[in-house]
Amino acid sequence: MGHPLSIRLDDDTQTTLEDAAKSRGIGLATYVRELAANEARRLRRERIRAQSRAVGAFVASSPEGQSFYADWGTPTTDGEPR
Repeated sequence: MGHPLSIRLDDDTQTTLEDAAKSRGIGLATYVRELAANEARRLRRERIRAQSRAVGAFVASSPEGQSFYADWGTPTTDGEPR
C-alpha cells in the first residue's frame, strides 16, 4: 500500500481533472494516482535510457570497449558472427 499524499489544486485545475476523471468513470483521487504512476514510470524509463546512453558513449570512446565490440562481431541470421 502506498503513502497518502495531500495536494492543493486551484479551482480550474481541479475542475479540469475532475471532468477528465468523470469521463473515464473514475474518481479524482484514482485519476490523479494514475497520472502520478504513469509519470513515475516515464521518469524511470527516461533515467534508464540516459544511463544506457552514458554507457554506450563510454564504451564507444574506450579502446577496450571498441575492441570488445570488434571481437564480439555482429550476429547474422544463421547465428554466426560476421
